[in-house]
Amino acid sequence: MEIADWRNKIDEIDEQITVLLNKRAECAVEIGKLKLANAAAVYEPQREQRVFEHVSAVSTGPLTTAELTDIYQRVMDVMRNKQRPAK
Repeated sequence: MEIADWRNKIDEIDEQITVLLNKRAECAVEIGKLKLANAAAVYEPQREQRVFEHVSAVSTGPLTTAELTDIYQRVMDVMRNKQRPAK
């Protein structure tokens, strides 16, 4: 394949990732509502650690555990903000 072919493939994958991230954000918003109703903390470090462990366990590479953790730290930062009530 040529570079343009690979870039087209990446574009298609990015579209799929975008759909999935939005679905994840929808879940985070709903969890945020439940946390608010139950006066629960938005930040749950133990849950985030389990997410890191889970994505690392299911990964087949080439991303390393450290790289996945970096990516998921940012994803969870954004999702945590989606859980907070709008001001």
